[in-house]
Amino acid sequence: MTATSVLAAEHLDRLFQALARREYTCVGPTVRDGAIVYDRIEGAADLPRGFTDTQAPGEYRLERRDDDACFAYVVGPHSWKKYLFPPERRLWRLRRSDGSIERVDADEPPPRYAFIGVRACEIAALLIQDRVFTGGPHSDTYYGRAREDAFVVAVSCTESAPTCFCSSMGTGPAVTGDCDLALTELVGEQHVFLVEAHSPAGRELVDELDLQPAATEQEHAARAAVGAAAQQERALDPEGLPELMGKSLESPRWDEIAERCLACANCTLVCPTCFCSDVEDISDLTGEHAERWRRWDSCFNPGFSYLHGGDVRRATAAKYRQWLTHKLGTWVEQFDTSGCVGCGRCITWCPVGIDITAEVPKLAKGEAS
Repeated sequence: MTATSVLAAEHLDRLFQALARREYTCVGPTVRDGAIVYDRIEGAADLPRGFTDTQAPGEYRLERRDDDACFAYVVGPHSWKKYLFPPERRLWRLRRSDGSIERVDADEPPPRYAFIGVRACEIAALLIQDRVFTGGPHSDTYYGRAREDAFVVAVSCTESAPTCFCSSMGTGPAVTGDCDLALTELVGEQHVFLVEAHSPAGRELVDELDLQPAATEQEHAARAAVGAAAQQERALDPEGLPELMGKSLESPRWDEIAERCLACANCTLVCPTCFCSDVEDISDLTGEHAERWRRWDSCFNPGFSYLHGGDVRRATAAKYRQWLTHKLGTWVEQFDTSGCVGCGRCITWCPVGIDITAEVPKLAKGEAS
């Protein structure tokens, strides 16, 4: 059984200092541009202390709380994949010199990241991306190095947004492992973090912090808070989803969804598991320099399904069907897991509020409007 220690909120910077001594680059939640986003942070002062978020289909707002909670939000538009699988990365650069071609860019290793504030659904997303990028015979070396070196400080959710459905997907809200440290924040008479170590590196850091054991009442309070977060408004039953997606390919519901869908690709950009990318080769007019870049792509983008002669999926209905049937259906065949972790980002950040937890039951019933 994992021992639980207590870290007072006023001493949270000790955790950042311990990570800095280990030469980690800390990234975590911070307030910017009216949202809680992931960016480089130096210490507890950079966290969204005293902020929460309110979410609904197509809606996101920040609000002030009446306390100094550091992790009292749910999830924002960013996911951790942007550090392991960057939105844009140069793969190589070549130069022609004296009739020969040489590679002139250094293959620099990724930074040693410490991810602060990773939620349980996001841990599930990281495990899915691990299968995508390192689970087969052709591993993505950049992703593999970044993931291996990352130190993950997870946080159990003590409240859920109306768009969350991780509980039904079995991916949250409690952090149960697959991280280095797991925190549960308690705000009240005392503002403290209950700390559990889930790896040798995590135990070493906890030992260095010299924390006191948690009291029984604190552990009870933490379990109660996380249990309350599991009572969510939305749900998606993962049982039988691949079969349902396969049977629904000709459903009239896809056209109904397409009447609202803008094909803007927001759902794929905010999704913590979507992994599609495109590769572009660039050369200068003299032919002396060439570069290859990898950039995020989306099944909603023009040209994504291009084969000789044109796009295979031109209609918005076909693009949305591809996204959802892959996410909930054929993903299981590829990676032995669903591509959805129930974070609700695709619902919140869809400009027209398309809700997959509402659309899937209608597909099951064969409904059009």
